[in-house]
Amino acid sequence: MYLAGKLVLSVEAGAPNNGRAEDTTARVKYTYVRGRRRPYVSAQAVRRWIRDGMVERGSVPSPVTRVGKAQQKAQKATTEANPARYADDDLFGYMHAAVKGKDTATTLRDSPFMLGTLLSVEPVRITEDFGVMSRGIPEPVLHGHEFYSADLAAPFLLDLPRIGTFTVPNADGAGRPNYLSKEQALTVAQAVAEKAEGTLFRELPAVRLPLEERRARAAILLEALADLSGGAKQALHYGDRVPSLVVLVPFKGGINPLAHCVDGDEMGDGLRVRGDVLRKELDAWRGEWEGPVRIGWRPGFRDDLRKQFEEECEAEIARNEIVIGHPRTVLRDLAAELRDGRLDHWFDDPAR
Repeated sequence: MYLAGKLVLSVEAGAPNNGRAEDTTARVKYTYVRGRRRPYVSAQAVRRWIRDGMVERGSVPSPVTRVGKAQQKAQKATTEANPARYADDDLFGYMHAAVKGKDTATTLRDSPFMLGTLLSVEPVRITEDFGVMSRGIPEPVLHGHEFYSADLAAPFLLDLPRIGTFTVPNADGAGRPNYLSKEQALTVAQAVAEKAEGTLFRELPAVRLPLEERRARAAILLEALADLSGGAKQALHYGDRVPSLVVLVPFKGGINPLAHCVDGDEMGDGLRVRGDVLRKELDAWRGEWEGPVRIGWRPGFRDDLRKQFEEECEAEIARNEIVIGHPRTVLRDLAAELRDGRLDHWFDDPAR
């Protein structure tokens, strides 16, 4: 089972993710959509925020090693690439490049947690703030930085069966680009005191961590997302990064049916949460998703849209096919269900 989702962060006079500075001005990241400028926060930044949140909850982060001197072009930084020991290596993936002259191989792990770019739902005019540093110096130093206000939205997908599951090459080498070598697989088994389970996973031989550990890793990711914090320029533009809106639906395949349910108006009128589109998607994929659709909607955030959405989906809400609560409550309650074993079937691919 996959957990498909859509995430919305509301940024008010903030600069949570900076781009490359120009002279003495710090720029925010932005792109152009149909010729109009939209700021964004990179998935890399948000994944860092989530990773830091996991550490606050007791998860031990994988150590990072930097390879290459500052003056060299070919510089690398890699984690320990030990997904059995470190939850972040498991959940976020890695590429551990071979080191020249050493008996090592390049290994990869695709990320079970996939996150899109948090892109503004509408065009935004970015503000440049002008500053002066004149304290105790004869000639003032001029500087500037950018900030903006926008609702940012991104899709995400969590491949639950792949958490704590590591494929190994078969006789002809198939599977090598994905997760572990045979030697690493043996290390995984040893790391969990021979409690790892040998299995076939998506037609490839694999080892799998105990279910209790896989539950805990999925849960801690959702808990970190529930209390999301971080970002640049907090001293000047402090802002809450707890999701203002999150939509979650368990799905049998790696499809996200929420792409057009939460988006921006083409005329630049801001965020849309489209109940009619969600209902049509659920009907089209009937049998492929498991209810209820969980929606976390922060009180006070776009109350007009919430009222409209609840009217459009009145029947589905009455049947508990859609449930609405606070984002933190929805995410933490789902994490608790995972930890308690009430959703263990999510950790295996459904029979077709």
